[in-house]
Amino acid sequence: MEYVTAVPHPRSEAAAPARTGRRSLAMALLFGALGAAVALLASRQRWAEGTASVAGGAFPLTAKGSEVTGVPAALAIVGLAALVAVFAVRRAGRFLVAALLALSGAGIMAAALFSASDSSALDEKAAQASGDTTATVAALSHTGWPYVAAVGGLLILLAGLLALRFGSGWPAMSGRYERGTDRPRKAARPVDPERPEEIWKALDRGEDPTGA
Repeated sequence: MEYVTAVPHPRSEAAAPARTGRRSLAMALLFGALGAAVALLASRQRWAEGTASVAGGAFPLTAKGSEVTGVPAALAIVGLAALVAVFAVRRAGRFLVAALLALSGAGIMAAALFSASDSSALDEKAAQASGDTTATVAALSHTGWPYVAAVGGLLILLAGLLALRFGSGWPAMSGRYERGTDRPRKAARPVDPERPEEIWKALDRGEDPTGA
């Protein structure tokens, strides 16, 4: 009775890391771009609302995310820049840029969650509306947009972690151009002495049509 042992094909074993690299690259690009877009969008939305006591009664107040804290929007732009820069550097530079990408996401999450219950922006507006520097906002409430911004930061953090784990195998923009400059030049086609137009073209190029 004969036994057949299945031996993995060398080509299939070599293709597995390539598939993993392409998959991690696609996921990092998706997470990074989507996370930055979500964080920027959330920063422009209303995070808190309340009222201020004025002579005519209660004056409604609202505060956007960018008024509460500018950190998520700023770090979202930094994260986008780092995501692009990952493909422009190699080795240690790529590791540092990937770490910056991950830290940008973590910073967005921390700033958004810390500011989810912040009332300082509305307190300032209440003081301006009432003319009383000690006035504070009343009937304070918060929306869910700070947590949306935190989700955007989480996506950027995941993109940075993917870059730290698999980024060493990703392609770099500079490598493409370097390969393009190493291509050998094609040899000139010999001139047919029986075709005068080719002789004139060779002379225009500064070549010797006789081949001497």
